[in-house]
Amino acid sequence: MCVCLYSPQRITGTLTLSVFTAVLGSLEFGYNIGVINAPQQIIEQNYNATWMHRYSKPIPHGTLTSLWSLSVAIFSIGGMLSSFSVGVVSEWLGRRKAMLINNLLAFIGGGLMGMSKLCCSFEMMILGRFIIGAYCGLASGLVPMYVGEIAPTSLRGALGTLHQLAIVTGILIAQILGLESLFGTEELWPVLMGVTVLPTVLQMALLPFCPESPRFLYIVRCQEHHAKSSLRRLTGRLDVSEDLADMKEEKRRMEMERKVSILELFRSPLYRQPIIIAILLQLSQQLSGINAIFYYSTSIFQKAGVESPVYATIGAGVVNCAFTVVSLFLVERMGRRTLHMLGLGGMCLCAVVMTIALALLDSVSSMSYISMLAIFGFVAFFEVGPGPIPWFFVAELFSQGPRPAAMAVAGCSNWTANFIIGMFFPYITHLLGPYVFLVFAVLLFFFFLFTYFRVPETRGKTFDQISACFHHHTATMMDIDMDMNMGMGMSKPSTELDYLGGDDDAN
Repeated sequence: MCVCLYSPQRITGTLTLSVFTAVLGSLEFGYNIGVINAPQQIIEQNYNATWMHRYSKPIPHGTLTSLWSLSVAIFSIGGMLSSFSVGVVSEWLGRRKAMLINNLLAFIGGGLMGMSKLCCSFEMMILGRFIIGAYCGLASGLVPMYVGEIAPTSLRGALGTLHQLAIVTGILIAQILGLESLFGTEELWPVLMGVTVLPTVLQMALLPFCPESPRFLYIVRCQEHHAKSSLRRLTGRLDVSEDLADMKEEKRRMEMERKVSILELFRSPLYRQPIIIAILLQLSQQLSGINAIFYYSTSIFQKAGVESPVYATIGAGVVNCAFTVVSLFLVERMGRRTLHMLGLGGMCLCAVVMTIALALLDSVSSMSYISMLAIFGFVAFFEVGPGPIPWFFVAELFSQGPRPAAMAVAGCSNWTANFIIGMFFPYITHLLGPYVFLVFAVLLFFFFLFTYFRVPETRGKTFDQISACFHHHTATMMDIDMDMNMGMGMSKPSTELDYLGGDDDAN
């Protein structure tokens, strides 16, 4: 039976294959977030052994802390730098080919990390983390972009959530494989680091069977014949005229816009508000403190007095995956904005409870269980909103023209905040002790207020309708300014909205 891509009830086998293949990159992204957590002490011992081999003395404690923080955080530097090239690479190679070639970075990074112990080189480990971070930086932009462009409007949110589901699944797999009974041993931890190449092999084998984004083919490359072919494969229908008409309208609107660069996103009043929203949504994800949990949960659970911190970390990973699935079903029912606020508010409350529990831990022994539950709640609320929503929200806020530049800016913002948390959380913890999560509580409250007052709902809206909402807001503000200027005897200037023909489709 033929399956219609734009039917809210059914999806095709080709669409399923394409989305699954794309999110393998997200799985690898998550794996490399979580893989560094469980074997921390073993890898630090290897760093010390390498130092002893070179200098015949133990490594200084401060040097070891700096090397380990760099090993964790340089992953984010690689992602931050490569995320800037998402727009250029996706336009030059196309979404599918860019994902295919990006896998070369995963092979290089995984190989360096896997061989670092054999070569007695923590520099290889750090360099491998940097390169695998560069892979993940490109994947974090390419995967949501590709999935968002091939998904039907009615399923865009649910399919977009799969990016985050694959990330948290990768984190959980890394945590399980990091157990001492598996690869978390002094002999096998290099295998744990090198396993990251397996999703790469599978993705490279499957990508040739996936169609290119029809939006990219038609709007960017002007290849209508190939776009039709891609649509037919994705929809299972021979007649794709309605779908093509939507893309023609989007292309018509795009051609009326000037070519959008990263600087133009901030200079133009049409894009300024959406890009600020995109950046702050990404910051709300990373500055929530979630990666402090992912990177350092084992040590956090140890400080909280948990007897088996590694298993508690895996428990947090299970909660992580379970609530991502919950979000998958809620995102098209409750809406993006509502879920994001629910997640931020819940995380803020859990951060306060966690702080109280950690502060009273010495005097009340049962607080170790309260702190563990607070961490589980923190993770659960993250996956309800701040986890999945910012990744595909950016693709929904922008039309085809500015989308690659917007994805690059948003990705860089995300990775920069990721680096800040990964690098400085141990030092902030040393400074503030049990009160460290109050910092995240304050930030979460700010992001909650920002989402409430400034972020629009995008559920069930086409890219043009979402864009029209911002155009309408911009037009209203510019009309107010011009009315004030005319009231002061000034002439009415021409605007970019005049060039765009106004806001025909504002809701």
